Amino acid sequence: MLLATGGAGFIGSNVVAALNDAGRSDVVVCDLLGHDGKWRNLAKRQLADIVPPAQLASWLEGRKLDAVIHLGAISETTATDGDLVIETNFRLSMRLLDWCTANAVPFIYASSAATYGDGAQGFADDASLEALQRLRPMNLYGWSKHLFDMAVIDRAARGGKMPPQWAGLKFFNVFGPNEYHKGTMMSVLARRFADIKAGRAVQLFKSHCEGIADGDQRRDFIYVDDVVRVMMWLLATPKVSGLYNVGTGAARSFKDMMLAAFGALDVPPNIQYIDMPEPIRGSYQYYTEAEVDRLRKAGYNGGFTALEEAVDTYVKGFLDRADRFR
Repeated sequence: MLLATGGAGFIGSNVVAALNDAGRSDVVVCDLLGHDGKWRNLAKRQLADIVPPAQLASWLEGRKLDAVIHLGAISETTATDGDLVIETNFRLSMRLLDWCTANAVPFIYASSAATYGDGAQGFADDASLEALQRLRPMNLYGWSKHLFDMAVIDRAARGGKMPPQWAGLKFFNVFGPNEYHKGTMMSVLARRFADIKAGRAVQLFKSHCEGIADGDQRRDFIYVDDVVRVMMWLLATPKVSGLYNVGTGAARSFKDMMLAAFGALDVPPNIQYIDMPEPIRGSYQYYTEAEVDRLRKAGYNGGFTALEEAVDTYVKGFLDRADRFR
């Protein structure tokens, strides 16, 4: 039996789908389904149980699990409730780490590229505590993830007891099916698809940084299938532990992504640039690009999907269909 926290969410539901496809029906999801249709992310899945987060501690008592995949979090980069974010993203993560340690259960968890802040320190997944202490996340979400990374690395470096396998994954800009419940936190492709389909102008932010053209703000966009492959590889490779970037290693612009979407639908590009809202200008990342050498050196050779291919797959296989769900 495997536990996937956040298993009804975007990345989590794709992991559950991969586990089902691999023949595992003994998957337990810990999540809140709410009223926004998030249940549809799991509508095609077979599950052993769905556990509300408030009941997780009691549910874990006496359980024997093959692994915990911990993806549940408050992931909004605009979140402002510090107490709630720390309780959800840090303290719950610590409790799960302790439980996996005490019960000798592999523990794979989601960190984030938001831990790198504005990128001034680069995007190398140096897992030393000294390197982590130099990072300066720019928002509450990034800081909460960073805080947990440091706690994990500090414990491991001091020789403290750890799960038999542990892996923290710094996800970069993940996009793909089942992200539709995320509202403003959906990928720009999912948010702008209706405009592209309807022939309306797609709005992208102007640049407010000297030397960077409008629409040339760059991210390491990674298709969710690639992210899932990394996690499935970790489950099959228990000797690998550590803190790893999960990105393609190639930064691409928002304009590139939109042009790929226009191409997938075979419609002429129509992009309009608008001013970036004042409240986010000071904390806006203009560039992210994962260094993925450590993941490759650990033995991962699954490769990563090129942006144009990933966009084409997402648009034609999901966004432009009546049933968008995996």
